Amino acid sequence: MLNCVDLFSGAGGFTLAAQRAGLKVRLAVENDKHAIETYRENLCKGLSAPKLLKDDIRQINASNAYRDVFPDSERCDLMLGGPPCQGFSTHRLNGAGVDDERNDLIHTYFDFVRAFSPSLFLMENVPGMLWDRHARALERFYVEGALAGYEVKKAVVVDARDYGIPQRRKRVFILGIRRGIDASNLVWPPKPTHGSESSRLRNPNLLPWVNCMSAFRPASANDPNDIHMSHSQELIDAFRRTPANGGSRKDSGRQLQCHKDHDGHNDVYGRIDPRHPAPTMTTACINPSKGRFVHPVEHHGITVRQAARIQTFPDEFVFGGGLMAAGKQVGNAVPVELGFRLITHLLPLLRHGRAIEKREDCVDGLRTSTEVEIA
Repeated sequence: MLNCVDLFSGAGGFTLAAQRAGLKVRLAVENDKHAIETYRENLCKGLSAPKLLKDDIRQINASNAYRDVFPDSERCDLMLGGPPCQGFSTHRLNGAGVDDERNDLIHTYFDFVRAFSPSLFLMENVPGMLWDRHARALERFYVEGALAGYEVKKAVVVDARDYGIPQRRKRVFILGIRRGIDASNLVWPPKPTHGSESSRLRNPNLLPWVNCMSAFRPASANDPNDIHMSHSQELIDAFRRTPANGGSRKDSGRQLQCHKDHDGHNDVYGRIDPRHPAPTMTTACINPSKGRFVHPVEHHGITVRQAARIQTFPDEFVFGGGLMAAGKQVGNAVPVELGFRLITHLLPLLRHGRAIEKREDCVDGLRTSTEVEIA
């Protein structure tokens, strides 16, 4: 079985995707106490459960972690990880975020890459990391990858809609391939399977984007994540005036003082239109004041469960820590189905890397045997 580790694992979206793809997740590293609780309760049951390190990754010795998780010098095939991305967020204005210490966590990643020597690594982040003001940090990432012995593919922006996920969500993925693994036949990123109406006219093999209608089916009676924010009567009345299925703040007639001087952010307090992919589930996805996060027809924000469904988590996956903490975990996660599609696309390359390592082990074993005979 192919082995995987998940750094900055959060609640476990990437881990769940890897498990569904048939990989054994040996290690997860996370520092947020609520995400740790969620990960442990959902993914750390049974004999083959991942080892969960609950600490600041900068305080963990990567070499010791490798020896602990792979005591018999087993191979790590895939390293996943989405370092905290707030410093790169597109919502940061002007020069904000350039020196954010969280940006430097992408380089801590390489302490683990060097220690675990995976065949491939796949890192996820927000599109803001490609902005010119972060060019120095990104270039350092490429340099460190090369020094660690990897061909680092140019960062690509992937839209979850294009792979059948019911959400408009653009994220950057950076793929590293250990030198010696032949990736000449790899198409990266995978070709989209879904597209807009205009895209389908150019490519009739594409399927239509998936709408988010199914996210709003009733939840089970005992679902602890079937909860939403409590709102003032004034806000409930505004939602009641907002047309169903895509109505905006302007439709409600509600105007805040800040909107008089700055009329942007039109999606704030808007309803989700379930006939289309949902907007990006952010860390504030259960708060209507932060985006188009009002229920399509009911007069409140979306629930944690509805947001989790849009992120393609199964209903049996429960997020702990309370309403706000759960919403943050959902928004930070890699959509499970998107992670699954990316990882399964890489499986042939991962198997190729494992085959190369077996041949190298045989050669090393033969060399050692010969040296013993000579001695």
